[in-house]
Amino acid sequence: MKPDLAEIVKHFRFEGDFLEVNLCKLGHINDTYIVRFRKADGAAHRYILQRINHNVFKSPEELMHNIAEVTTHLRRKIIAAGGNPERETLSLIPTVGEGTFYRTPDGNYWRAYAFIEGAQTYEVVENLDHVYNASKAFGKFQRLLSDFPAGQLYETIPNFHHTRKRFGAFVEAVERDVKNRAQSVKAEIEFVEKRAEDTSVLVDLLERGELPERVTHNDTKFNNVMIDDETGEGVCIVDLDTVMPGSSLYDFGDSVRSGANPAAEDEQDLSKVCIDLEIFDRFARGYLDAARDFLTPTEVDYMPFSAKLMTLECGMRFLADHLNGDVYFRIHRENHNLDRCRTQFKMVEDMEAKFDQMVRIVGKYRYV
Repeated sequence: MKPDLAEIVKHFRFEGDFLEVNLCKLGHINDTYIVRFRKADGAAHRYILQRINHNVFKSPEELMHNIAEVTTHLRRKIIAAGGNPERETLSLIPTVGEGTFYRTPDGNYWRAYAFIEGAQTYEVVENLDHVYNASKAFGKFQRLLSDFPAGQLYETIPNFHHTRKRFGAFVEAVERDVKNRAQSVKAEIEFVEKRAEDTSVLVDLLERGELPERVTHNDTKFNNVMIDDETGEGVCIVDLDTVMPGSSLYDFGDSVRSGANPAAEDEQDLSKVCIDLEIFDRFARGYLDAARDFLTPTEVDYMPFSAKLMTLECGMRFLADHLNGDVYFRIHRENHNLDRCRTQFKMVEDMEAKFDQMVRIVGKYRYV
């Protein structure tokens, strides 16, 4: 049923007179709209209005608790540093009842943010400076949250990067083989099985206290950084739905996984797939320029490994979904998840071949 947007808008403390609301087609999980209001001086300004997908995020109240806690902390730290909190972090618009979300009578959850002007997100990296600035922005995000007690946050998606449990789910998918596909992907299954021990490395370090638990974003794609229109710098990290306790290595590793491959995520010509070491260099430099002062030696040591592990995890998830009948990731052609899986595994192979070079790159920027 189409939502009554004009009615929903009334439940938030927007400033000015309502003008219009339009659908924003970016994003694949939540429904996002741009709302325009006119202030008393005649100037028009914008807000973001979103319907939270409670089929993906089963506890929207907990999700909004996380976002409110994290953005409040970020705002305080940005102000203390002399920054601009209206541009450097998301700003929730309260409801008329001073809540962080509005729940409609039919059970849908809505929230609103101030619109950050003079900056935008990009679906495609346009230059290496973009890579550096985006990675630096993620490093800054974690630095500002490095003193936030991560245990106060909920897991919005339980065990999201618990790679050992992801491997267990993969093994179960192979054993069940509900679509009788396992025989045709024996090579891919063996690829994962040979690397089974890798899946426990980071979670074991966390459990032993050798890696610190931190507030992590958990979806560090390039398009989740707003880039300033004038300076080209990363201004604000967006899409905080998966902010929860974890390891800094999840964020760094996944940013490399999603951004250092010059080919598409579902590229069928695997000769085009690789880890571009020039791009990896900018990821490592940007991240460490913002984060080296608070990261532990162990966290820096495992940065190259984290890139490989997050790529393996993602490929393993694509393969498990292929075996399960494509029930999680949306597909647009036959064997789409298998193509995605093979792309990730080709990246893993290339990272393994270039691992010593990746280690040297991180070492180059480890200290000022």
